[in-house]
Amino acid sequence: MILVILAAGRGSRLKAKTKYTPKCLIKIGKNSIIDYIYPFIKKFTKTIIVTGYKSKLIEKKFINNKKIFIVFNKKYKSTNMVYSLFRAKRFIKKNEDLVVCYSDVIFDCKIYKLFKKNRRTFIPIKKNWLILWKKRMSMKKIRDDAENLTVKNNKLINIGGKLEKKLPKYQFMGLMKIVYKDFITMEKFYRKVNNMKIDFTSFLDLLVRNNKLSISCIKTNKLWFEVDTSKDFAVAKKIMHKVVL
Repeated sequence: MILVILAAGRGSRLKAKTKYTPKCLIKIGKNSIIDYIYPFIKKFTKTIIVTGYKSKLIEKKFINNKKIFIVFNKKYKSTNMVYSLFRAKRFIKKNEDLVVCYSDVIFDCKIYKLFKKNRRTFIPIKKNWLILWKKRMSMKKIRDDAENLTVKNNKLINIGGKLEKKLPKYQFMGLMKIVYKDFITMEKFYRKVNNMKIDFTSFLDLLVRNNKLSISCIKTNKLWFEVDTSKDFAVAKKIMHKVVL
Protein backbone atom coordinates (compact mmCIF):
# COMPACT_ATOMS: atom_id res chain seq x y z
CA MET A 1 0.00 0.00 0.00
CA ILE A 2 1.43 3.36 -1.07
CA LEU A 3 0.47 7.00 -0.52
CA VAL A 4 -0.30 9.60 -3.19
CA ILE A 5 -0.46 13.24 -2.05
CA LEU A 6 -2.10 15.72 -4.42
CA ALA A 7 -0.19 18.99 -4.03
CA ALA A 8 -0.28 20.74 -7.42
CA GLY A 9 -2.77 23.53 -6.68
CA ARG A 10 -2.14 27.23 -6.16
CA GLY A 11 -4.18 27.72 -2.97
CA SER A 12 -5.31 31.16 -4.15
CA ARG A 13 -7.93 31.56 -1.40
CA LEU A 14 -5.09 31.87 1.10
CA LYS A 15 -3.95 34.97 -0.80
CA ALA A 16 -0.55 36.30 0.35
CA LYS A 17 0.25 33.15 2.35
CA THR A 18 0.77 31.16 -0.84
CA LYS A 19 2.36 33.91 -2.95
CA TYR A 20 5.83 32.39 -2.51
CA THR A 21 4.96 29.05 -0.90
CA PRO A 22 2.95 26.01 -2.01
CA LYS A 23 -0.09 25.41 0.16
CA CYS A 24 1.23 22.27 1.84
CA LEU A 25 4.33 24.13 3.05
CA ILE A 26 2.65 27.12 4.70
CA LYS A 27 3.50 27.28 8.39
CA ILE A 28 0.76 26.85 10.98
CA GLY A 29 2.66 27.64 14.14
CA LYS A 30 6.07 25.97 13.98
CA ASN A 31 5.12 23.34 11.43
CA SER A 32 3.83 23.23 7.88
CA ILE A 33 0.64 21.41 6.88
CA ILE A 34 2.64 18.53 5.45
CA ASP A 35 4.74 18.33 8.65
CA TYR A 36 1.57 17.69 10.65
CA ILE A 37 0.72 14.69 8.49
CA TYR A 38 4.31 13.45 8.25
CA PRO A 39 3.73 10.74 10.91
CA PHE A 40 1.07 9.40 8.51
CA ILE A 41 3.47 9.58 5.55
CA LYS A 42 6.12 7.60 7.45
CA LYS A 43 3.76 4.62 7.71
CA PHE A 44 4.04 4.00 3.96
CA THR A 45 6.91 2.30 2.16
CA LYS A 46 6.50 4.71 -0.77
CA THR A 47 4.91 8.15 -1.12
CA ILE A 48 4.28 9.98 -4.38
CA ILE A 49 3.72 13.73 -4.17
CA VAL A 50 2.18 15.23 -7.30
CA THR A 51 3.31 18.83 -7.47
CA GLY A 52 2.67 21.84 -9.67
CA TYR A 53 2.75 25.34 -8.17
CA LYS A 54 6.16 26.09 -6.56
CA SER A 55 7.16 22.47 -7.10
CA LYS A 56 10.86 23.06 -6.49
CA LEU A 57 10.23 24.01 -2.86
CA ILE A 58 8.52 20.66 -2.22
CA GLU A 59 11.31 18.85 -4.08
CA LYS A 60 13.88 20.61 -1.91
CA LYS A 61 12.11 19.66 1.32
CA PHE A 62 12.16 15.95 0.50
CA ILE A 63 15.35 15.76 -1.57
CA ASN A 64 17.06 13.34 0.84
CA ASN A 65 14.02 11.12 1.47
CA LYS A 66 14.38 8.03 -0.72
CA LYS A 67 10.83 6.89 0.07
CA ILE A 68 9.27 10.01 -1.45
CA PHE A 69 8.94 10.50 -5.21
CA ILE A 70 7.99 13.80 -6.81
CA VAL A 71 5.83 13.87 -9.94
CA PHE A 72 5.42 17.26 -11.60
CA ASN A 73 2.05 18.12 -13.16
CA LYS A 74 3.17 20.65 -15.77
CA LYS A 75 -0.49 21.35 -16.60
CA TYR A 76 -1.40 22.26 -13.01
CA LYS A 77 -2.81 25.65 -14.07
CA SER A 78 -5.39 24.07 -16.39
CA THR A 79 -6.15 20.75 -14.66
CA ASN A 80 -7.43 19.51 -11.33
CA MET A 81 -6.72 16.83 -8.71
CA VAL A 82 -8.00 13.90 -10.78
CA TYR A 83 -5.54 14.67 -13.56
CA SER A 84 -2.78 14.89 -10.92
CA LEU A 85 -3.76 11.50 -9.50
CA PHE A 86 -3.30 9.72 -12.80
CA ARG A 87 0.03 11.47 -13.38
CA ALA A 88 1.28 9.20 -10.57
CA LYS A 89 0.43 6.00 -12.45
CA ARG A 90 3.96 5.25 -13.64
CA PHE A 91 5.12 4.94 -10.03
CA ILE A 92 2.32 2.55 -9.08
CA LYS A 93 3.12 -1.13 -9.54
CA LYS A 94 0.60 -3.76 -10.61
CA ASN A 95 -1.60 -4.86 -7.69
CA GLU A 96 -0.30 -2.05 -5.48
CA ASP A 97 -3.17 -0.45 -3.56
CA LEU A 98 -2.98 3.24 -2.78
CA VAL A 99 -4.21 5.86 -0.36
CA VAL A 100 -4.94 9.29 -1.84
CA CYS A 101 -4.57 12.38 0.33
CA TYR A 102 -5.25 16.05 -0.32
CA SER A 103 -2.29 18.24 0.64
CA ASP A 104 -4.34 20.89 2.48
CA VAL A 105 -5.88 18.68 5.18
CA ILE A 106 -4.69 18.07 8.72
CA PHE A 107 -5.95 14.97 10.49
CA ASP A 108 -5.29 12.46 13.25
CA CYS A 109 -2.57 10.25 11.77
CA LYS A 110 -3.91 7.26 13.70
CA ILE A 111 -6.51 7.02 10.93
CA TYR A 112 -3.83 4.96 9.15
CA LYS A 113 -5.21 1.92 10.97
CA LEU A 114 -8.45 2.21 8.95
CA PHE A 115 -6.52 2.04 5.69
CA LYS A 116 -4.38 -0.86 6.80
CA LYS A 117 -7.31 -2.91 8.12
CA ASN A 118 -9.81 -2.42 5.27
CA ARG A 119 -8.89 -4.04 1.98
CA ARG A 120 -11.49 -2.40 -0.21
CA THR A 121 -11.96 0.91 -1.95
CA PHE A 122 -13.45 3.36 0.55
CA ILE A 123 -13.54 6.91 1.83
CA PRO A 124 -13.48 7.84 5.53
CA ILE A 125 -16.24 10.36 6.23
CA LYS A 126 -16.28 12.81 9.11
CA LYS A 127 -19.05 12.71 11.70
CA ASN A 128 -19.93 15.85 13.69
CA TRP A 129 -18.14 17.95 11.08
CA LEU A 130 -20.36 20.97 11.68
CA ILE A 131 -18.84 21.75 15.10
CA LEU A 132 -15.52 22.73 13.56
CA TRP A 133 -17.00 24.29 10.45
CA LYS A 134 -18.92 26.79 12.59
CA LYS A 135 -15.55 28.06 13.79
CA ARG A 136 -14.44 28.50 10.18
CA MET A 137 -17.42 30.34 8.71
CA SER A 138 -21.01 31.50 9.10
CA MET A 139 -23.96 29.17 8.49
CA LYS A 140 -24.65 30.97 5.22
CA LYS A 141 -21.12 30.26 4.02
CA ILE A 142 -21.34 26.68 5.27
CA ARG A 143 -24.36 26.15 3.04
CA ASP A 144 -22.38 27.60 0.13
CA ASP A 145 -19.15 25.70 0.81
CA ALA A 146 -20.15 22.27 2.16
CA GLU A 147 -20.97 19.48 -0.28
CA ASN A 148 -23.70 16.90 -0.50
CA LEU A 149 -22.80 13.41 0.65
CA THR A 150 -25.34 10.61 0.79
CA VAL A 151 -24.64 7.16 2.22
CA LYS A 152 -26.84 4.07 2.14
CA ASN A 153 -25.86 0.75 3.71
CA ASN A 154 -22.34 2.19 4.13
CA LYS A 155 -22.04 2.78 0.37
CA LEU A 156 -21.55 6.13 -1.31
CA ILE A 157 -24.70 7.15 -3.22
CA ASN A 158 -23.69 10.66 -4.26
CA ILE A 159 -21.10 13.25 -3.40
CA GLY A 160 -20.35 16.85 -4.32
CA GLY A 161 -22.52 19.63 -5.59
CA LYS A 162 -24.26 22.39 -3.67
CA LEU A 163 -26.42 21.61 -0.68
CA GLU A 164 -30.14 21.50 -1.25
CA LYS A 165 -32.39 21.67 1.84
CA LYS A 166 -30.66 20.12 4.84
CA LEU A 167 -27.05 19.72 5.85
CA PRO A 168 -25.48 16.28 5.28
CA LYS A 169 -24.55 14.11 8.25
CA TYR A 170 -21.00 13.62 6.98
CA GLN A 171 -18.28 15.34 4.99
CA PHE A 172 -15.57 13.93 2.73
CA MET A 173 -12.13 14.22 4.35
CA GLY A 174 -9.90 14.43 1.29
CA LEU A 175 -8.69 10.89 1.93
CA MET A 176 -9.43 7.70 -0.01
CA LYS A 177 -8.17 4.13 -0.31
CA ILE A 178 -8.23 2.67 -3.82
CA VAL A 179 -7.46 -0.97 -4.53
CA TYR A 180 -5.38 -1.42 -7.67
CA LYS A 181 -8.09 -2.91 -9.90
CA ASP A 182 -10.40 -0.01 -9.03
CA PHE A 183 -7.62 2.47 -9.79
CA ILE A 184 -7.41 1.03 -13.31
CA THR A 185 -11.22 1.23 -13.65
CA MET A 186 -11.10 4.86 -12.55
CA GLU A 187 -8.38 5.76 -15.03
CA LYS A 188 -10.25 4.19 -17.96
CA PHE A 189 -13.43 6.03 -16.99
CA TYR A 190 -11.51 9.31 -16.61
CA ARG A 191 -10.28 9.04 -20.19
CA LYS A 192 -13.88 8.62 -21.36
CA VAL A 193 -15.06 11.60 -19.31
CA ASN A 194 -12.47 13.69 -21.15
CA ASN A 195 -12.53 16.61 -18.72
CA MET A 196 -9.10 17.59 -17.36
CA LYS A 197 -10.66 20.17 -15.03
CA ILE A 198 -13.08 17.83 -13.23
CA ASP A 199 -12.69 18.01 -9.46
CA PHE A 200 -12.21 14.96 -7.26
CA THR A 201 -15.66 14.76 -5.66
CA SER A 202 -17.45 15.36 -8.97
CA PHE A 203 -15.44 12.52 -10.48
CA LEU A 204 -16.33 10.18 -7.61
CA ASP A 205 -19.97 11.16 -8.04
CA LEU A 206 -19.86 10.26 -11.74
CA LEU A 207 -18.26 6.91 -10.94
CA VAL A 208 -20.98 5.85 -8.51
CA ARG A 209 -23.91 7.33 -10.47
CA ASN A 210 -22.79 5.47 -13.59
CA ASN A 211 -22.25 2.23 -11.62
CA LYS A 212 -18.58 2.14 -12.58
CA LEU A 213 -17.38 1.72 -9.03
CA SER A 214 -18.70 0.77 -5.61
CA ILE A 215 -17.21 3.01 -2.93
CA SER A 216 -17.64 2.11 0.72
CA CYS A 217 -17.87 4.74 3.45
CA ILE A 218 -16.35 4.40 6.93
CA LYS A 219 -17.54 6.90 9.52
CA THR A 220 -15.01 8.45 11.89
CA ASN A 221 -14.84 11.12 14.56
CA LYS A 222 -11.08 11.58 14.38
CA LEU A 223 -9.62 15.08 14.14
CA TRP A 224 -9.78 16.50 10.64
CA PHE A 225 -9.98 19.89 9.03
CA GLU A 226 -8.95 21.56 5.80
CA VAL A 227 -7.08 24.81 5.32
CA ASP A 228 -8.70 26.68 2.44
CA THR A 229 -8.92 30.29 3.60
CA SER A 230 -7.24 32.79 5.92
CA LYS A 231 -9.98 32.10 8.50
CA ASP A 232 -9.20 28.38 8.30
CA PHE A 233 -5.54 29.26 8.87
CA ALA A 234 -6.41 31.17 12.05
CA VAL A 235 -8.61 28.34 13.35
CA ALA A 236 -5.89 25.80 12.56
CA LYS A 237 -3.33 27.78 14.58
CA LYS A 238 -5.57 27.67 17.64
CA ILE A 239 -6.17 23.93 17.31
CA MET A 240 -2.62 22.86 16.46
CA HIS A 241 -0.54 25.08 18.77
CA LYS A 242 -0.36 22.32 21.40
CA VAL A 243 0.53 19.55 18.95
CA VAL A 244 4.07 18.21 19.30
CA LEU A 245 5.45 16.18 16.39
